[in-house]
Amino acid sequence: MTRSLWGAMIIAGAFTAGFLTSAGSGHAQSAKDLAGTWTWVGVETTGPDGQKLQPFGPTPRGHVVFDGRGGFAYLLTRPGRAKFYGSNREDGTAEENKATVQGTLAMSGTYSVSGNVLTFKIEASTYPNLEGTEQKRTIITLTADELRYSNPAPTNAGGGTAVVIARRAQ
Repeated sequence: MTRSLWGAMIIAGAFTAGFLTSAGSGHAQSAKDLAGTWTWVGVETTGPDGQKLQPFGPTPRGHVVFDGRGGFAYLLTRPGRAKFYGSNREDGTAEENKATVQGTLAMSGTYSVSGNVLTFKIEASTYPNLEGTEQKRTIITLTADELRYSNPAPTNAGGGTAVVIARRAQ
């Protein structure tokens, strides 16, 4: 085997190994790996009894935005929520308010990444119990186009788990 062919094979092998590792890896190197805007693709919870639910429907809406400096803003909604009868959001009926709370989650604060752990430090949320907490998520996969992570304690699964999928916005 010639020296140039051997060198080309080593380079090709290193490139392929590096590509496969980065494309399928759940390990982010830093907060900058997540930087950008991501669109929700799916949220599926699994209850302690094994029952699977999609609390935000089969096509959730909204985005999570990670800035490159460690800040985030997160809005997740279930499409098809009924509009309020009145024109003032502060005058919603009990039923309208309940449907809104059950069909949305928003939060913001800071985030960090260490290995395959994404940590949200929540400063503000539509679910006040999250404010001031630190929430850890396990990154299952992170590619240039898709983020998939698990949540060991979602706020609506009664002790179950959740898997969340987001796609990088174009």
